Amino acid sequence: MVHARPVYRPGLRRRLGHVRDLTLLLLRTGLVFSGAPLRVGRHFGELRRWGTTLAGIVVSAAARDPGRLALRDEDGPVTFGELDERTTRLAAGLPLAGPRPRVGVLCRNHRGMVETMVACGKRGVEVVLLNTGFGAGQVRAVLGELRMDLLVADAEFAPLLAEAPVALRRVVVWADRPPGPGAPGRTIGEIVAATPAAALDPPQVQSRTIVLSSGTGGRPKGARRPPRPGLWPLASMVSRIPLRTRQTMIIEAPLFHTWGYAALQMAWALRAPVVLRRRFDPEQTLRSVAACRDATVFAVPVMLQRVLDLPEQVRAAHDTSGLRVVAVSGAALPGDLATRFMDTFGDRLYNVYGSTEASWVSIATPRELRTDPGTAGRPPRNTSLVIMGADGRPAGRSTMGEIHAANELLFEGYTGGEPMAVRDGLLATGDLGHIDHRGLLFVDGRKDGMVISGGENVVPREVEDALLGLPGVAEVAVVGVPDPEWGQRLAAYIVARPGARLDADVVRAHVHARIARYAVPRDVHFIAELPRNATGKVVHRWLAATPRQTAQPEGRVAWPRPEPAEPPLPEPLA
Repeated sequence: MVHARPVYRPGLRRRLGHVRDLTLLLLRTGLVFSGAPLRVGRHFGELRRWGTTLAGIVVSAAARDPGRLALRDEDGPVTFGELDERTTRLAAGLPLAGPRPRVGVLCRNHRGMVETMVACGKRGVEVVLLNTGFGAGQVRAVLGELRMDLLVADAEFAPLLAEAPVALRRVVVWADRPPGPGAPGRTIGEIVAATPAAALDPPQVQSRTIVLSSGTGGRPKGARRPPRPGLWPLASMVSRIPLRTRQTMIIEAPLFHTWGYAALQMAWALRAPVVLRRRFDPEQTLRSVAACRDATVFAVPVMLQRVLDLPEQVRAAHDTSGLRVVAVSGAALPGDLATRFMDTFGDRLYNVYGSTEASWVSIATPRELRTDPGTAGRPPRNTSLVIMGADGRPAGRSTMGEIHAANELLFEGYTGGEPMAVRDGLLATGDLGHIDHRGLLFVDGRKDGMVISGGENVVPREVEDALLGLPGVAEVAVVGVPDPEWGQRLAAYIVARPGARLDADVVRAHVHARIARYAVPRDVHFIAELPRNATGKVVHRWLAATPRQTAQPEGRVAWPRPEPAEPPLPEPLA
């Protein structure tokens, strides 16, 4: 194992494949023929001049079709022309100095956040996307390590920032409104209004974006994204997901997360309008779909569960016939969620497996999810995928090993200099998986989450999937906890459905019958909810660190939230 930066070096055959895929992208998605045809040259000329950064995508779209809708949020619509002008003013007016300033963005999904990212791209600024689910301790740690010159934040996060030392939050610009009368700092709107319009040339130094890992296993790490990804990543995604320029892209995944950020890049590269909302609300998502002729939804899996949890009469009240694609990523699809969702809304679900560091690894299509709802699918075009065994060699079919991948959008490294696990140019994702006889990838769990109990290796994901098949189980997380006799034992944390009659003996018997005796969880806890971060991932370390809980009526238990507190998804729409 070599700890070095992963390098994606396609051979001649793959480079020719890039040209083919790019041609198909332009033709299949309608990117060439949509909008004013006489401005096609201006569009690609600006894209060549600015590059395929978020800023370059907006500038080129505005040059081709300035009146085309770019986004809609709670404050109304914005065209590409308006977005281009506002972000040019904002880029010139941001209070920044020095050769390589760094801006932290702590915002929910709304125009203020995307305007900041585009403006920073026009200015050549390094952008750090801060997780809105971080607690005070994590915010202090990230600000202390990355040292932002400017923070752009929503007013609701003023109390959170106030807990950080003044030296770490020297200059704050509010993305939406001031947090209170007399509060220091201007708003984005005030900066735009006060800055005159002027032509802006591309920066000498390309802007970079730093996305933070979710921090479910400990301190979040900053991962630098490539500054000019090109159109090939979009071509790879479109090779498995039918994204089109005419579709309206409803982005429910948080923009600070790799998946939400990638969705924004793909949508605007296709010059497709984007719908954003600050907080996820399942019924509002259905309303947004019903308002579109052709709709694509980008989400995380827990959001699909919340949509299915709506009463049937509520779902039936909204016409979702215009739904074309639902693309999810950020966490595993639990149990039969994929099948239940497609039974309700049609075979339009695509599951993207990837990571902050690797971007994408594989994509499961509706047909593959029908074959097995637990599959992560196959790698898209120009993506390498290898399962490495413990001996460092590629593993055979149906043999579990560590997942390694390479594509055009691997990250450039961690901001803290942490080593990367790379072998033969392939980046280790840290996940265990296998490829079955059909060539489908299955993610079996985290490498560092493997539980060894009495000499037997147990993958918690397998136990979780078995328990999700038990009637009455709504959600479940399984972790390993220390055991003086067996080294480790399994602990299951179960969220029961309302009215369900479950007890520990029923749970253990079910696992014993479905898997094996050594996979039976010795500890069974019934809890009110699983602790999740803002991207919907279960924070397993909170489960393992939680003391014995006291039973409440209906077998539920009180959930003592540790610090830092992270709200579970979804949150109600304010």
